[in-house]
Amino acid sequence: MKRRDFVGLTGLATGALFLPSLPGMGGVLVDPEQLLETIDPALKKRLADAALNAAKSAGASYADVRIGRYLNQYVFTREKQVQNITSTESFGVGVRALVNGAWGFASTNLVTEAGIVQAAKNAAAIAKANQRVQKEPVKLAAQKGYGEVSWKTPIERNAFEVPVKEKVDLLLAANAKALENGASYVNSALFQVNEQKYFASTDGSYIDQDVHRIWPTFNVTVIDRATGKFRSRDAMASPMGLGYEYLTPRASDKLMGPQGTGVIGYKQRYDILEDAALAAKQAKEKLTAKSVTPGKYDLVLDPSHLGLTIHESVGHPTELDRVLGYEANYAGTSFATLDWKAKGQPYGSKLVNIVADKLQPGTLGAVGYDDEGVKTKEWDIIKDGQLVNYQKIRDQAHVVGQQESDGCCYADSWSSVQFQRMPNISLRPGTAKLSVDDMIKNVDKGIYIAGEGSYSIDQQRYNFQFGGKVFYAIEKGKIAGMIEDVAYQANTQEFWGSCAAICDQSDYRFLGTFFDGKGQPGQVSAVSHGSSTTRFNGVNVINTARKI
Repeated sequence: MKRRDFVGLTGLATGALFLPSLPGMGGVLVDPEQLLETIDPALKKRLADAALNAAKSAGASYADVRIGRYLNQYVFTREKQVQNITSTESFGVGVRALVNGAWGFASTNLVTEAGIVQAAKNAAAIAKANQRVQKEPVKLAAQKGYGEVSWKTPIERNAFEVPVKEKVDLLLAANAKALENGASYVNSALFQVNEQKYFASTDGSYIDQDVHRIWPTFNVTVIDRATGKFRSRDAMASPMGLGYEYLTPRASDKLMGPQGTGVIGYKQRYDILEDAALAAKQAKEKLTAKSVTPGKYDLVLDPSHLGLTIHESVGHPTELDRVLGYEANYAGTSFATLDWKAKGQPYGSKLVNIVADKLQPGTLGAVGYDDEGVKTKEWDIIKDGQLVNYQKIRDQAHVVGQQESDGCCYADSWSSVQFQRMPNISLRPGTAKLSVDDMIKNVDKGIYIAGEGSYSIDQQRYNFQFGGKVFYAIEKGKIAGMIEDVAYQANTQEFWGSCAAICDQSDYRFLGTFFDGKGQPGQVSAVSHGSSTTRFNGVNVINTARKI
């Protein structure tokens, strides 16, 4: 990454899930027109067959090959100027081979028959070496082959086909809206990702997928020149598995937050101009907002905030490799062990129903098949407050006595080995009709929180602390003005056990991230979390500005 790219990127408040790397930034810089080129599936099949045959000849009982072309474009602006425009391409092949119950993996950017055959031979040789030290053989859940199939993100407008000038004009217009409404500084960016992935395996699958994702974002800062105080607010946009149509707002996609907050929620379309103007106003309002008084409060959490809490306190602790202790990078293992689950302890109140899926249209995790050729699906993680299942892939299913993978295997590059990654993890909406304003009417002393902020969580994903973007006091059933310096503390069971009400499907929205980190060496993946506004009673709130 060039220094100017790094400066432009890290100048953005990209949220608590940001990691200092972007998918595909290791690729080569290309002309934007090259991003529209395609590769003949017949050629990919021929190359894949060469790899599979070579792996089998080298002793593999199973092998798979991923031919990946990863395209990215990043547009950065600040105030009235363009800072940088970067287009990259990363193209190569990864081969995985199972020999005598041990895995081997090798990759190459030499995408020729000779190059891919050599990678397959290398993968088999590594598997044989690993077999000498492996204590238990890998057991793969059975998987049928699907033959030649394809899947594409259902988009209306390919973001890579949109002229760069149109994207720049939109970002600069958003900057102008922020400046018109009192911003002292503003920067904005548009991230676009296209994963062209071809998977083939000795099971008989040849799967061609075309995955699109997009993320518009900005950061607004307002300075009080008299006092030197400043406050910021970044975008309420969530990255989505959509095309450029995401930036074409529709009235039906806009949801107004509680009366007295001005907060706006967005579903499948996002209005960056409207949000930038509101961000400047809210950043200015923060300068004079009262500091919160610590204590117990009922929390009303907007989906733009709750998604992060779901991610950290449910998503990661239900990854089976963390549960088993195989994975401990990026905040440790999990309290929700197999023994803990067997005791039948509640994960939350009976209102809490959380599902995993890689199906919901528009989500970052939506694909037709995962990176080991398993058709994706939806399954329960928490049902009526009880932990009922984990997230698992083909070589993990037998550990919990199951016969199939959940289809949540992923690698962030052709050069990375695929492993278990978090699918979309979402809280089901309430079944009874309930609006946010009606929910707030039943709160005597509370806080409404929108947008994700800083957070911390312990090594077993149990004790945690979360902040947000904007906070509003609730007094006797009404919004009583903006407050600042809010963070709430709880443990996972206490927090989800305090879940007292969930708004209905009409309020359901997504929060997502491009940067879910896991593994060593680290990889990032994209994931969404759906929810409706939810109330949690009697949660401990601290003042983050007060010294201990």
